[in-house]
Amino acid sequence: MNFAIIGATGNVGRKTIEVLEKSKIKVKKLFLVASKRSAGKNIKFKRKKIKVEALEKYNFGKARITFFAAGKTIAKKWAPIAAKKTIVIDNSSFFRMQKNIPLIVPEVNSSAIKNFKKTNIIANPNCSTAQLVVVLKPLHNKFKIKRVVLSTYQAVSGAGKAPMDELFTQTKKCLTGKKSISKNFTKQIAFNVIPHIDKFTKNGYTKEELKIEKETKKIIDKNINITATCVRVPVRTSHSESVNIEFKKSFSLKQIRHLLNNSSACKVVDQQRDGGYITPVEAEGSNFTYVSRIRKDYSNKKTLNLWIVSDNLLKGAALNTVQIAELLIKKYIK
Repeated sequence: MNFAIIGATGNVGRKTIEVLEKSKIKVKKLFLVASKRSAGKNIKFKRKKIKVEALEKYNFGKARITFFAAGKTIAKKWAPIAAKKTIVIDNSSFFRMQKNIPLIVPEVNSSAIKNFKKTNIIANPNCSTAQLVVVLKPLHNKFKIKRVVLSTYQAVSGAGKAPMDELFTQTKKCLTGKKSISKNFTKQIAFNVIPHIDKFTKNGYTKEELKIEKETKKIIDKNINITATCVRVPVRTSHSESVNIEFKKSFSLKQIRHLLNNSSACKVVDQQRDGGYITPVEAEGSNFTYVSRIRKDYSNKKTLNLWIVSDNLLKGAALNTVQIAELLIKKYIK
């Protein structure tokens, strides 16, 4: 089967190439597509060099499945055109909340993927949502989640390559006593945290915070109440989340650990000692979503506290899209 990646030279595009190369999917031919300025570059895939094609000149009919990793502006314009000739798996936010577009995390709501035939487009969730729902789903099945209070600590890689470069250059300047101007963030990101991701809305929340709320409801259960505060931190890769979960039913910590340990997407690292937890550094490059600091909230007997960490470029983006493709191939494509 032939595949294509739109936005192949960006953070998520390159990570998709890596994940696809390691997957069990048999790729007959891979087409790499990007903007005009990136056209002509060579990128390796399975020891072969593939020349990047310009999006404006690319024929979408050449691939059976096409990954879009180029942002919502490109997705809005080109994905509907591509979907006439190929199955689109889109990483941007543009299609996620459209009713006729399935929003998929394979370990959580794989059955919803059948609706892709209506538009030939499948949406990939927000990176913070993806790692959250793989933890919430098995717990919701057993104890029924009433409410979630979430604080995210999001790495700069979630904003793209330029913001990553800004963190590095600002850090160097700060260490040498030089002044730096913030171009990709509203405040200095080096040695700082910024409680602001995406644009503000009329109700005081940012679009990023509302994305997590709406996407979690669509993927798991519309009756879950959720509120979020999203923070950008000076970390290269891997998003962290502090999560407070209120259940309708009583639970034990033993049950919680058992459910999460038996989830294919999760890995529990919860030793109540110095270093007995996962941080972004350890999560980088891993396919797992890690769960640490598992403890009861003693202010509410049916409430749980968790610390969740996952590589935002993997489960939050490239890995999840490739898993969607694997699901398609297994159940819907002959």
